[in-house]
Amino acid sequence: MKSCPPYTVSDAHAPAARRTTRLRQLIASLELEFLLEAHNGLSARIVEEAGFKGIWASGLAISAQLGVRDNNEASWTQVVDVAEFMADVTQIPILLDGDTGYGNFNNMRRLVRKLEQRGIAGVCIEDKLFPKTNSFIAGDRQALADVNEFCGKIAAGKDIQTDPDFCIVARCEALIAGWDMHEALRRAEAYRQAGADAILIHSKLSRPDQILEFAHAWANRAPLIIVPTKYYSTPTEVFRRAGISVVIWANQLIRAAAAAMQATAGQIRREESIAEIEDRVASVDEIFRLQGAEELEAAEERYFGARQGDTRAIVLAATRGEGFASLTDDRPKVMLPIAGKPLLRHLVDKLKKRGIDDITVVAGYKAEAIDVGGIRVLLNEAHSTTGELSSLVCASAYCTEDFVLVYGDVLFRSYILRDLLECEAPVTVVIDSNQPANSSEPADFAWCSEADDRSSWGQAVQLRRISSGGERDELPPHGRWIGLVRFRGVGREWLLNALAALRQRDDFSTLGVPDLINHLIGHGQPVQVWYVHGHWLDVNSVRDLERAGNFAAGSQ
Repeated sequence: MKSCPPYTVSDAHAPAARRTTRLRQLIASLELEFLLEAHNGLSARIVEEAGFKGIWASGLAISAQLGVRDNNEASWTQVVDVAEFMADVTQIPILLDGDTGYGNFNNMRRLVRKLEQRGIAGVCIEDKLFPKTNSFIAGDRQALADVNEFCGKIAAGKDIQTDPDFCIVARCEALIAGWDMHEALRRAEAYRQAGADAILIHSKLSRPDQILEFAHAWANRAPLIIVPTKYYSTPTEVFRRAGISVVIWANQLIRAAAAAMQATAGQIRREESIAEIEDRVASVDEIFRLQGAEELEAAEERYFGARQGDTRAIVLAATRGEGFASLTDDRPKVMLPIAGKPLLRHLVDKLKKRGIDDITVVAGYKAEAIDVGGIRVLLNEAHSTTGELSSLVCASAYCTEDFVLVYGDVLFRSYILRDLLECEAPVTVVIDSNQPANSSEPADFAWCSEADDRSSWGQAVQLRRISSGGERDELPPHGRWIGLVRFRGVGREWLLNALAALRQRDDFSTLGVPDLINHLIGHGQPVQVWYVHGHWLDVNSVRDLERAGNFAAGSQ
């Protein structure tokens, strides 16, 4: 993932010549170039990170994200303010969709002056009347500006600019308004002679015929820009052969955002929960990253002093996985692919998403096949004859004062780990109260001080016992331990003392983590329960692989 460029005061308004020159070079390039629409600072940063050389600050998209129509209902100062935020967080040039110039020649002069001051590299104005109407709304009824008056706007803008590379693009709407090709060419030539740095020719047809005819007749008199919103299925190579200079993808990000928000809002309303959508939307941390939070954190460390927050993770992943037949002949089960990436990669990504970057994986069977970046791999050489606690002993040096212990074959929604990290008890286990009491599947069943009261948040519940391997009790269990436990503070000392005591037992090599937890409880150390209700699964068989794929894809 790309890092955001550091935000400093000097970057907020980078020297205008640098961006204007780059836009002029892009427009004049002999290669076909592309601009992508953005409508605020966040989308502008996304465009830059995607690798585009420039941004189209779309009037339609800016109006839409403000919740108003594309009819100059947003004032020119509001539009310029949005463009300034976009310039603040990016380094690539921005070409503003300036509608009609927001008035007469004098308004155009003031617009250009303000755009230069705010680091915008160029403006595109269209030859329609103020207030404008979007080109695809009742196009045949839209009146065009007088040619001489529009040429005056162009000349006024060129005369007032202080940076010789600031670009003014003249957008010809003759074809949109139902005029013939002769009128479109006549207007474009007048605009070129008035000083326009490029011509944007627009069409509302679903085929590029008008655009190609215009380009042929135009014969490269000045750079030619197009917006293929309606003729989007045309192969890009057609534009290259026609000598087009720049293609603007003018509204795709705002439309994608609207569709995604509609779907997400509908699902949240139906389900009255965000648990199922949380892993399919950008994380809050990703939003922070796009906002430049990393730079702010560095500044805080410089001016306020370093902050602490060092939760680590130990992942137990030494077993082959007996329920997978030949699938694990050459790899451990944690390397089986789930929705296109290894099971262990899913788990590591969940941990890192919650800020846990120091991850130790205790491997055993086919350890050499573990190929997941960003982790430390330790080897339990006796994995074939020992159990989970022997693997944990291998990682005892990494049992710090705040760490999460997790099985390597589990998948879970991110909120489960988030909530666990909010718990302040020395030892906290995650128990799924949704586990059917009559389930025949072997599981680590849990008996607690009280059942899950889903109407209460953060119950003060203590674990009484975990039974490993599907053992039963006269009383039904309160749920199932999902293989996730956190130790913090004095909990680390309890853990290390328990390991030392259990290692004196003759059967230590057979013991698992439930035995460790039961030992803590038996010696008076409280173990807090954090209840969840589903939203996780473990992968123990071939049948589980399909369920895991659906779960990772967000459909379960």
